[in-house]
Amino acid sequence: MKKITYLLFALTVLLTSCTGDQGPQGANGVIIVGQSFERTIDFTSTNNYQESIEIPIDIDLYESDMVLVYHLKGQVEGYDVWKSLPETIYVNSTEEFQYNFEHNYDLVTIFIESHPTFDFNLLLDDERINQTFRIVVLPVDFVNSSNLDINDYDVVMEYVQ
Repeated sequence: MKKITYLLFALTVLLTSCTGDQGPQGANGVIIVGQSFERTIDFTSTNNYQESIEIPIDIDLYESDMVLVYHLKGQVEGYDVWKSLPETIYVNSTEEFQYNFEHNYDLVTIFIESHPTFDFNLLLDDERINQTFRIVVLPVDFVNSSNLDINDYDVVMEYVQ
């Protein structure tokens, strides 16, 4: 009987004394860990097939935050289909290009890139004009602590306001 009492006591102490990292801060019981916004842009030779987008001032942004970009591919059964960047597009059996991005603190530049001899005239209007991108800002501490698959758009959006 002493062993059972001791085991119950030890188990109680162990379970009540465990602590861990605090989760992300929330508001009104709702966890808010990331924010996003969308922009529709045109890639033209005039802008070197790139567009710089300023992160809106109403998005809380810290130097350590992770910035992700997703490209709207279309819709399936009424739901948007998003693809994470970089994204490779095959023009034909020998040519390809990528939608890619880079960012500094508050500016995201989305661009089309390929090898130096790529003929940008091969790009279709559907690949250049009215391209919609969603920019997602996530706290890097949250991303690192949650084993979040940033390539899975649906999973990422579960944590975005």
